[in-house]
Amino acid sequence: MQMIDLLFYKIKRTFHLVKTGLLRGLLGELQYGFPARRLKIIAITGTDGKTTSSTLLYYVLKAAGKKVALVTTVAAYIGDEEIDTGFHVTTPDAGDVQRFLAKMVELGIEYLVLEATSHGLYQHRLWGIYPEIAGYTNITHEHLDYHVTYPEYVAAKALLAKAARKVVINADDANSYKELKRQLAERSTDIETYSRSDRLPAAVSKAVQARFEQPYNQMNARLVYKIAKLMEVSDKDYITGLQSFPGIAGRMQEVGKVKNIRVIVDFAHTPNALSAALSSIRKQMKQTKSKGRLIAVFGCAGLRDIQKRPMMGRIGAELADLAIFTAEDPRTEDVWSIIRQMKQELGTYHSKVASVADRQEAIEFAIQKIAKSGDVVGIFGKGHEKSMSYGTVEYPWSDLTAAQEALLALDPKKE
Repeated sequence: MQMIDLLFYKIKRTFHLVKTGLLRGLLGELQYGFPARRLKIIAITGTDGKTTSSTLLYYVLKAAGKKVALVTTVAAYIGDEEIDTGFHVTTPDAGDVQRFLAKMVELGIEYLVLEATSHGLYQHRLWGIYPEIAGYTNITHEHLDYHVTYPEYVAAKALLAKAARKVVINADDANSYKELKRQLAERSTDIETYSRSDRLPAAVSKAVQARFEQPYNQMNARLVYKIAKLMEVSDKDYITGLQSFPGIAGRMQEVGKVKNIRVIVDFAHTPNALSAALSSIRKQMKQTKSKGRLIAVFGCAGLRDIQKRPMMGRIGAELADLAIFTAEDPRTEDVWSIIRQMKQELGTYHSKVASVADRQEAIEFAIQKIAKSGDVVGIFGKGHEKSMSYGTVEYPWSDLTAAQEALLALDPKKE
């Protein structure tokens, strides 16, 4: 069965070459006069940390006095304009990409920091873009519903590196490091690495630790530092950019605290990201000597990577004191069917799990019924997103708003 899936997967890329690459990308290049050729593009990809790394690099380059634009899953910043991109697609359509690039050129922008996805790369949405530098955060278990196998997923990510002049990869991410090196073995691309063990200048190290408590965000900062040095950005400008970085909506975002119940919203929607987020919150609770519980609310998306569902369920149940399984973009799948799959590998952790299919009700249940003084409620999976998919319809939705309303109901006087 997998062989058939792989065959169709490879055939589909030819279809995207014609439909997306030639009919949208190439025609867009011709229409707008090949704008990518007049920009220095730095592209960042990976499974987790793309948006944070891309946005941090944008602020670092601004601090260095560069005329720079940014396109990520959360927003695009082109000149003085902010364009909301908070839906389920990171990389815009090939035609829209060319239109954005043309606008950047028109405004005199010299640099573009671009967040790239495996889907966008595979589907030729980045037609005509040859980055000066391609940076990688990590490549972990995700999107295998689409790419079929992990090597094919890495191969899609490697398309960015193959188009770039220089590549920066994470030496600590053992699986992707080995696979990317293999994929790039026959190319003349300059490969640089970064690692947690790299010694940073004392002032830089101090600034990174002051800005980011989470180890995974410190790694994102190391990637950005490596890219910044390749671009001859000074340590002073890097630190200034780091300090001016405002954070990302829906990434470890503090919603508020009512009756000493703390609520956090985070985008973690992969096994690796969920594990890192829960571990980070737990570490923070230990540092503050909190005796409260960690309550996790999350689900798994419908029509996406079925293999990760039991992994996500076990991670949540193992690392939280209570995990509440709920809906997360079920699309045309049955929510309860997804939740049952999330429970398949719970083992002895069944007693630490509750299931509430409606996401609004799950958030209210966690905050208003379960949480007590000193507890932390983490709501994972949606982050910044402003819609949720049921059936074939995108309905307005915000984890942040739902959490704020649930907190407000605990203490109406705060309204």
